Amino acid sequence: MAATDTAGKSATPATSAVQQGDNIAHALSGAGGGLLAMTLTYPLITLSTRAQVESKRAHSSTYDAVRRIVQREGVSGLYAGLDSALFGISVTNFVYYYWYEWTRAFFERAAIKSSRASSRLTTVESMIAGAIAGSATVLITNPIWVVNTRMTARKSSSDLPSVSKSARAPSTLATLRSLFKDEGPTALFAGVLPALVLVINPILQYTIFEQLKNALEKRRKVLPRDVFLLGALGKLLATSITYPYITVKSRMHVASKDGPQDGMLESVRRIVREEGYTGLYKGIGPKVTQSVITAAFLFAFKDALYDLSVQLRRKVPAKLPLK
Repeated sequence: MAATDTAGKSATPATSAVQQGDNIAHALSGAGGGLLAMTLTYPLITLSTRAQVESKRAHSSTYDAVRRIVQREGVSGLYAGLDSALFGISVTNFVYYYWYEWTRAFFERAAIKSSRASSRLTTVESMIAGAIAGSATVLITNPIWVVNTRMTARKSSSDLPSVSKSARAPSTLATLRSLFKDEGPTALFAGVLPALVLVINPILQYTIFEQLKNALEKRRKVLPRDVFLLGALGKLLATSITYPYITVKSRMHVASKDGPQDGMLESVRRIVREEGYTGLYKGIGPKVTQSVITAAFLFAFKDALYDLSVQLRRKVPAKLPLK
């Protein structure tokens, strides 16, 4: 019984136990890759999130934003909410990759049973797999990202230009308790509709990545640097297309119960009315930079971690004593 090195390369359907192990290996590799990639790029997330939720009067360059945050809160201000973000990205990537690989394996088994020439996913199948995985991820992890956005944006009564550098940021648990006490559990699902719309982001990203990778594999062996560059390209295109909804989602995450409770379309109209169309793209520079770098490192780290898991799984049975 042999496990496939990568999903889709087996000529025969894997047994359910082997496939389950492979799904979990992909999920753990994605979670580990996400942790490493986000740790490297988190300050850019802070800059982008604050630009998205601040009003137009606070508009400034990325350099000015960095200087203001460091002066007001210290270097640690660039890492506000990092603990919840790392927890969130590990859960998000684990759930996404597990469901993506599960769906991919389903389509591959169906292709083999129907005697299709290739078991590789078609573009439509890649998009369906991404939609299922993305929707499951949003519903499970939205509360985590609401807490993270609140911590990153510091959306509280003390969120003023005069806030002192020594002001202590609330912890993840303190932010969660405050949300439950002041706004109720429904606040944890604020912005879930635009988040579901944003499922198109990973769909676009992974579809572009998979199709470019498949095209490259027909010509030569795919190298780690190819995975890095293809991952970056896929994320660049996906984030640039969906950024207005990312802004709307961030605004809805930080909206308090006493503020305007707008729906998704009304939020878009309000931003355009008050800030112009450019308001929908506030913070896009840091966000696109962060997203591209994170995606590039994520794909590179994930492939390396998955290959390592395959090697470890091959060694374990060899070391087990024969009965």
